[in-house]
Amino acid sequence: MSTSSVSFPRSIPLREAVLPRTTVLTSAVLLVVGVGFVALASQIAVTLSFTPVPITGQTFAVAVVGTTYGANLGGLTLLAYWVVGMLGAPIYSEGEGGWDKATSPSAGYLVGFIVAAYLMGFLAERRWDRRLSSSISLMLCGSVVIYALGLAWLRYDYSPSFSAALEDGLYPFLVGDLVKLYLAAAIVPLAWRGVERLRGRRR
Repeated sequence: MSTSSVSFPRSIPLREAVLPRTTVLTSAVLLVVGVGFVALASQIAVTLSFTPVPITGQTFAVAVVGTTYGANLGGLTLLAYWVVGMLGAPIYSEGEGGWDKATSPSAGYLVGFIVAAYLMGFLAERRWDRRLSSSISLMLCGSVVIYALGLAWLRYDYSPSFSAALEDGLYPFLVGDLVKLYLAAAIVPLAWRGVERLRGRRR
């Protein structure tokens, strides 16, 4: 079997369809916009008394940024979000920032955002974001990564056992995250349809 028969050819993410001639300056602007979008979504937060992990709009923003930006820019944007917050900018949930927050028991989710954004961007570049069914699978893959890294860090830094980590960092968030991810999974294919219609009108 030849290597080409099992390869995964790259397509373009949504942002390249909208801005086909992306320069370094354009990418920098998109990075800043992406960081701002995640920071804004982070302020939609509900603190729970029994866990250090708040319910926020972050996962929705991460899914949208990762999927629409593509692997490299999506991952870089979430890395920038973590680093800028680490340096003290009040962009984490509830307007917090700084080293302590960036390395707190919930920091595994921040690291998970970076890896998940890259993965979702990678899958989007393989056209997983074009239809609702594959877009849902894309979002779920990203969610698994976020939870895996978030729970591992939470177990190490806070929870006395893995079952306690699940109670602190998984069970309270499943329903809300599923709603956010299904919403993101529906929005991106709809955006593609809009872009394709605009392209058709211009021809």
